[in-house]
Amino acid sequence: MTEPTEQGGENLWTRLRRRKVVHWGIAYAAAAWTLLQVIEYLGETYAWPPQIRQIATLVPALGLPIVLIIAWYHGDRGEQRVSGAELTIIALLLVLGGGLLWRYQRASEATSVTIPPTSRAPATAPVEPHSIAVLPFVNMSSDKEQEYFADGISEELLNLLAQVPQLRVIARTSSFSFKGKEVDVATIAETLNVAYLLEGSVRKSGNRVRITAQLIRTADSSHLWSESYDRQMTDVFDVQDEIAGAVVSELKIKLLAAPPKARATDPKAYALFLQAREIDRQGTAAAHEQSIALYQQALALDPAYAAAWVGLADAYCSQRYPSLQLADEGLRLAREAIENALALDPEYAPAHAQLGRIAGVYTGDLAAAARHLEHALALEPANPDILRFASVLARRLGRLDKAIAIGEYQIARDPVSAEGHYALGLAYRYAGRLDEAIAEFRTVLRLSPGYRNAHAMIGEVLLQKGDAQGALAEIQQEADAKLRLSPLSVAYHALGRNVESDAALAEMIRKYEQICAYDIAIALAYRGEADRAFEWLDKAVQYDNFNLGSLAVYPLFTNLHSDPRWLPLLRKVGIAPEQLAAIQFDVTLPK
Repeated sequence: MTEPTEQGGENLWTRLRRRKVVHWGIAYAAAAWTLLQVIEYLGETYAWPPQIRQIATLVPALGLPIVLIIAWYHGDRGEQRVSGAELTIIALLLVLGGGLLWRYQRASEATSVTIPPTSRAPATAPVEPHSIAVLPFVNMSSDKEQEYFADGISEELLNLLAQVPQLRVIARTSSFSFKGKEVDVATIAETLNVAYLLEGSVRKSGNRVRITAQLIRTADSSHLWSESYDRQMTDVFDVQDEIAGAVVSELKIKLLAAPPKARATDPKAYALFLQAREIDRQGTAAAHEQSIALYQQALALDPAYAAAWVGLADAYCSQRYPSLQLADEGLRLAREAIENALALDPEYAPAHAQLGRIAGVYTGDLAAAARHLEHALALEPANPDILRFASVLARRLGRLDKAIAIGEYQIARDPVSAEGHYALGLAYRYAGRLDEAIAEFRTVLRLSPGYRNAHAMIGEVLLQKGDAQGALAEIQQEADAKLRLSPLSVAYHALGRNVESDAALAEMIRKYEQICAYDIAIALAYRGEADRAFEWLDKAVQYDNFNLGSLAVYPLFTNLHSDPRWLPLLRKVGIAPEQLAAIQFDVTLPK
């Protein structure tokens, strides 16, 4: 025998239909869907901020239970009694509406960003009138996997504007730090110290792309200009030129040369290039492999794509970086890719910069690195990647004032870049400005907790300041054993804990002899074991440890400086004082 149904044998679904609740619900859903499509179109056309679109989506969701309740009570005025099951349905609808509101509020809180105080521009620093940050454009494509394309368009616009000498453009790292976060214009402006923001959205569907962009004046959050472009993918480079031209026009910048133009290529190759570049930034071995495959696909479509050749070279250089050793085959392939790029465009600055990186970091030819980087900076003096390589070279040449000047220039244009603060911290440390070095490394950890080697660096600087106990506590927080064991051995030695110092050093030798011979030599030099230190430095030369370039300036080698073997070793590596002094490397930073 079955259970009885609701009143008089009439089940719940029949009652809902009789009271017109189902009809009202379907009609309301159809109307809400149409409204959302209109809002999405208007939002793209007039570049409405994300908050308006989110609220517009939330309101119809909250209205649905209200509509259903009204339909229930007015669909059949003769019946006002509500059964227990019906009360449960109404309660669930109200809970759903409240839950959506709560979720929205929590999401807003979760995506809010807190900027570390030390990463903000100084309050007294004036805002340059011709300064801009290009925020990551929002991906409006139905396929969320297309987000790399929206990011890539934003970065290409940033790179295009950075070629305007009169315009200070915030680097990608800082601009993209706000991605996916609900941050108001005033906060972004204060953090990045800019007068204007460029933001927008990208919708890609097949061979068509819709790009919406708007220029905002940060002083009053007013929209100076906005435009939407519905084009074929083949026209995407023209759109980038038009947006850059509009920004220059609105900012009333008088160009002294021809306006920069995007480099056109096959649209499919362009999409593959953007995807490869984004994946390569993940920094894993698998990511580098995937990136190389995508670059090769792009070049199969357009062998004359110079940017893809340089991207491929960069991926080859990075492929073995996690192991701190670059295979000869990867180095050969990287050079081959750069030669292809320069054959296509002899004045392509990123290609010369990559040659400088290989010469300075991987082959130890600092003179060649200086020539390539000088040429690259002459072509693109404000390019942040080229300046980063130049900063490394200046440190290794012992031109510490220049390294600090480059680092401070970069931080002004990339204030929330952990990598930038780390590089500046190294320059301060080598120059003996220890408190400033610690401050920079602390900022690195605030921006990127767990940043490789930051804790170890702070520990070593504290050792230089005579705080061995504080150094040990800091070094123990370093997550990477390859980077932790050498300074750990040093800190234990400074505290007189020789058994533990020996144990840390022995573990490092056992696990990482080839890739960390240089770091083993650091610990031995600090411990006063000169013979063993030189033995391991010879091994570092044999194993081609890439960080040998810092040998002449690294502070923990001080105990070896008076040893008669020191200068001959430096000459063998090519970094003796007279050899470094003979290398010409002039960097003029843009004003």
